[in-house]
Amino acid sequence: MFHSIPAEIQERMSHLENLDAQDRVDGTPRLQRLRQIPPVTGRFLAIMAASAPEGIWLEIGASAGYSTLWLALAARETGRKIITFEILEKKAILAAETFEKAGVDDVVELVIGDACRLLPEYRDIGFCFLDAEKEIYGECYDMIVPNLVRGGLLIADNAINHRQILQPMIDRALKDSRVDALVVPIGKGELVCRKL
Repeated sequence: MFHSIPAEIQERMSHLENLDAQDRVDGTPRLQRLRQIPPVTGRFLAIMAASAPEGIWLEIGASAGYSTLWLALAARETGRKIITFEILEKKAILAAETFEKAGVDDVVELVIGDACRLLPEYRDIGFCFLDAEKEIYGECYDMIVPNLVRGGLLIADNAINHRQILQPMIDRALKDSRVDALVVPIGKGELVCRKL
């Protein structure tokens, strides 16, 4: 996966990394900040997704599509597809541009809308990456976990840098008898839950 990343994906990743870095420096974000994961987290997600069991792949919070590109690498590797949700129209437009320029439209479906309203439609989830507004994490967790297949993975970003906000959901996951869960200290912290 990582030894043969297509040039168009690498170029788009670099472009988005530069946009995100500029937003962090100048303090005048163009799109409410892209809030992208770091590349090491992208690699981690790709490896985890490629190891997930059969089932639907979801991403909640596409932003400009950076994390989706890492997941698209895993989707291509395994012959799967990913459905990614973005509620903000401006970010969704940028994500659509990302998927077109990176040439991943064949493995990515962008859904513009509120994932919390649409999640109940999805069953048999093999993999889900959650990276949206932190206030909805608990609600998403409650909708996703019951619909994970056995061995299915839910990974939630920002488990360390937003620990104060996410602590109730993290505590619930760590005690939830339906999943094995732990916080992985990579990037901004990833809560990893595996359905039993």
